[in-house]
Amino acid sequence: MMTPKLDVNDVLVSCQSVWKIFGENSAAAMKAVVERGLTKKQILQDYSCVVGVSDVNLEVRRGEIFCIMGLSGSGKSTLIRLLNKLITPSSGKVLVNGRELSSLSAAELRAVRARQIGMVFQSVALLPHRTVLENTAFGLEVQGVAKAERLKIAEAALTKVGLADWIQRYPDELSGGMQQRVGLARALAADPEVILMDEPFSALDPLIRRQLQDEFRQLTKELGKSAVFITHDLDEAIRIGDRIAIMKDGMIIQVGTAEEIVLNPADDYVAEFVAGISRLHLVKANSVMSPVSLYKAAHPNVDVSRLPTTHPDADLDHVIGLAVANDRDAIAVIDAGIVAGVITLRDLLRGVQGTANEYALSAGQPLAEVSS
Repeated sequence: MMTPKLDVNDVLVSCQSVWKIFGENSAAAMKAVVERGLTKKQILQDYSCVVGVSDVNLEVRRGEIFCIMGLSGSGKSTLIRLLNKLITPSSGKVLVNGRELSSLSAAELRAVRARQIGMVFQSVALLPHRTVLENTAFGLEVQGVAKAERLKIAEAALTKVGLADWIQRYPDELSGGMQQRVGLARALAADPEVILMDEPFSALDPLIRRQLQDEFRQLTKELGKSAVFITHDLDEAIRIGDRIAIMKDGMIIQVGTAEEIVLNPADDYVAEFVAGISRLHLVKANSVMSPVSLYKAAHPNVDVSRLPTTHPDADLDHVIGLAVANDRDAIAVIDAGIVAGVITLRDLLRGVQGTANEYALSAGQPLAEVSS
């Protein structure tokens, strides 16, 4: 379905035709890209330069968790470092709250990093000689916040991540998952608008990793924060992200919700990525339903108002449960008190297979229009 057009105030972070080329001849290589349209392979051959990020355009909305995923070398970690100007783009613009980072003075950039953008790396890099509380307060200390105030803020942040009883311990007394919580608390202590997460949970055991994923999503939503989350794991991106960008060779191949990407992969690369993903909890009823008019034409004697019912956002697992529990051959989808569509057994099989219903996804129409 089509994404509604955003007001400019809804966009917190924006990349506009961003490139990053590494190497001694990067300036000449960038010029060759602009003037001759050289490929990543040609840039490497002709200039001995590596294209890390290639013509990236994206927008991160306020309040959303935006996941960037791809295999090793896809450019995702380079991209996230461009978002707070840890590295400088070779071309293009990165804007935070409408301010282009490359136009800021050193002092202004430090202020943006300190107050608007928090970052958590895979390696938390806690100071071993400082307590958990002191580590959490470190960023505020650098900002010059008075000791009593920064410790109070740090303690509140540690309470949010479930470490209130560990504030006087030292890093070597913590598990890997607890150290990651300290890293998140340190980022939250500065009360940033957006948190950048670079594969923070990838080194953890699967059970702890899933627990932290859920906790991170819940906490981010409760606090009204935005987040950009880097991962190489599609399951993690689906579990955490509101939207997902898939990268390959420095380029963004597709951006969308998990459901949109699974049902409508942009190319064979994305299709291969999502091939093993279960659709049962991703695909929703409004993506597989057929128009009421088509169902009535094929079943003129069936009263659709007497079919078992579900809602547009019900997932396939729920709809399959309804189908199994009833002896009818279809499920009615109710939206705003009316039958907006009908899901047949064929529609269910199509959804499990990962094929969108062409009617339900046509042109982003409202459900009432699609069903008529």
